[in-house]
Amino acid sequence: MNSAEIKIDLFRRLDSLKGKNLKDAYGVLVNFMNSDSHISDWENLSKEQKEAIQVGINQLDKGEGKEHSQVISSIRNKFL
Repeated sequence: MNSAEIKIDLFRRLDSLKGKNLKDAYGVLVNFMNSDSHISDWENLSKEQKEAIQVGINQLDKGEGKEHSQVISSIRNKFL
């Protein structure tokens, strides 16, 4: 795929997203475009940090994630 084809494909995929999925994709793209060293950041993590991130990814893949608002609410209830 050349650059123009990639851009068109990306636009079509983004154009089909709605609601939360669109906001999530926007966040990922903006974070990626604003990052200068996203790959080297991963390389600088310890083995334990990488394993903890992988555990989190696996939990999300299984649908075991929690909404940000739920996490914040439980923390406030616990500590306030």
